[in-house]
Amino acid sequence: MGRIRVENLNKTLDGLHTLDGVSMTVARNELVVVLGPSGCGKSTLLHIIAGLITPDRGRIFIDGVDSTGRTGLVGYMQQKDLLLPSRSVLDNICLPLLLQGKSRPAARAEAARYTCDFGLGGFESYYPRQLSGGMRQRAALLRTYLFSREILLLDEPFASLDAITRRKMQLWLKKLHKQFGSSILFVTHDIEEALLLADRIYVFTARPARIRLELSPGRPGRPESEIKEEILAILEEEASD
Repeated sequence: MGRIRVENLNKTLDGLHTLDGVSMTVARNELVVVLGPSGCGKSTLLHIIAGLITPDRGRIFIDGVDSTGRTGLVGYMQQKDLLLPSRSVLDNICLPLLLQGKSRPAARAEAARYTCDFGLGGFESYYPRQLSGGMRQRAALLRTYLFSREILLLDEPFASLDAITRRKMQLWLKKLHKQFGSSILFVTHDIEEALLLADRIYVFTARPARIRLELSPGRPGRPESEIKEEILAILEEEASD
């Protein structure tokens, strides 16, 4: 059974038909990438799964339970890190634990156990303004992980980083996923990022988003260059419509 199951999702926002009959799954310990043109509805999909907005039609199931419109079941990291500038790295990270009712000493102690795994060891007392872009994203991701360690929604988390830092973060996330085994739904419009990270890829059309292609890039039989060309052809076609 999938950790996330999306069934026939439809949504119109501000008069624009945004999602049109989207159905998809994310299995246990799977990293699934949603790839599509900018503005096609990828972020709207994550908002609905996170329970922040409700669909016009369709349902969201988390571990087999209808969770449509329910918040607090998944960790959701948006494009901006949203770290609080007046709090240290450790105090930013432990916010989800405080919201869960843990005392500040207990929350700080628990969060501190993960800082080395997330590349933040030795930076716990720093403030966001003292961190590089990559370090800020690591802190934001750890905060998201502590909110929900089993299911994470990541909305283009590395889009604002320079190319070298972005590549390092992609490889780090791939290693982290293997280590912790969370189920991850990752949104991007970058083909190479999708191919590097994904166990499976859903390619969306332009708005209103429909699923144009589903594939598993790691399976033997097709070279990556051929898969990349197929996806690129679809995205170029969708962008020209």
